[in-house]
Amino acid sequence: MAKTATEPSVLIDDTVARLEEMIVRGELLPGARLPEQSLADSLGVSRGPLREAIRTLEGRRLIERVPHAGVRVVQLSIEDLEQLLVTRESLEGMACRQAAENMTVPEIKKLRETAELIGKMLQRSPGAVFAGGADNDFHRQIAIGSRNRWIARLLCEDLYSLVRLYRVQAIFRPAAKSKATHREHLDIIDCIHARDGDAAEAAMRLHVRNGRERLMAQIKTGSSR
Repeated sequence: MAKTATEPSVLIDDTVARLEEMIVRGELLPGARLPEQSLADSLGVSRGPLREAIRTLEGRRLIERVPHAGVRVVQLSIEDLEQLLVTRESLEGMACRQAAENMTVPEIKKLRETAELIGKMLQRSPGAVFAGGADNDFHRQIAIGSRNRWIARLLCEDLYSLVRLYRVQAIFRPAAKSKATHREHLDIIDCIHARDGDAAEAAMRLHVRNGRERLMAQIKTGSSR
């Protein structure tokens, strides 16, 4: 009985993950309509699990329901995105402060391994880091390590997917900026390892602020072409 009850949930979770990936990778562009039957056919699921997945992604702000137009991928303005990134700076700063207080030694070790992997990826292909979500993984580890489930939920379930959606479509940063990103990651980890909440929050805020300025410049440059 338990197995039967679990199977639909697993199918829905899988459909959510696949649909979210199609959106953040740009296979479904901002503003694109989502016709249920054709989308269900392409994902190989019935309309029931697809509807549940759409509801979940509506909650994460990746999909919106427009009167008389149906369901579509969210289409944020540049102003919306900038406000989103300002909000992210505050939330991530607090998450990092609490991570300095609460992350375990093995978690910090794993975080450093993630940062080193990202550093190597940035040298080869900066775009792959953001398209594949590696940078989000670094930030997710900190959010979860904060042990603040409210902040972690806001960041992991709402903000990160929206930010990744726009990063994928932006012009990826040059190698010099990639080196700065890696250095910032290491500075954050050093502050967490030292259990210095003030410094950890400051380092994360600086990192997110720098990222916001770079991303907004890339998007504004691209939109003016």
